[in-house]
Amino acid sequence: MNEIESKAIGLRIRELRKRKGYSQTELANLLGKSLRTIQKYESGEIEIPISVINELARKLNTTSTYLLGNKSNEIRIERLSDVMGFLFHLEKVMGVEFSIDIKKPPHDDKWQGSLVFSGKNKNADFNADMCLFLEEWANYREDVKDSSISKEQYNDWQDKTLAYYSAINLENEE
Repeated sequence: MNEIESKAIGLRIRELRKRKGYSQTELANLLGKSLRTIQKYESGEIEIPISVINELARKLNTTSTYLLGNKSNEIRIERLSDVMGFLFHLEKVMGVEFSIDIKKPPHDDKWQGSLVFSGKNKNADFNADMCLFLEEWANYREDVKDSSISKEQYNDWQDKTLAYYSAINLENEE
């Protein structure tokens, strides 16, 4: 996280703290931190650990991804072409490689298509992360479907996952 990002996070924390009507001292007490630490968070002087970001989000009634400045919740998907356009962009991301697997009759009973990320691809730095994410996502979706967890717990997992990976910057091929 660079200095500009730290300052932006600090400004969001300050804005939300004031909106909730907390003083810096009150927020420090809620988090079990010193007043000076809260001041450093808000000024962007120090990097905030992800565990503290998650706790701040709970105390300030927001999401970790909002505090971190992640704009993924702002993406509007209104047309099928938006999804397809995202997939075209995905193939330009360095460190992520995938293949496209199509099964269709007469060679297969099903007609389905999937993107396949090889977690053992040494040329794709982020494929293992993608595989881990997809495995967890599948498990959480199943847990919601089986009512093992609530929709709120599922949304909390999504937010924490996005917050965790938000520190990883990607580059696109020129």
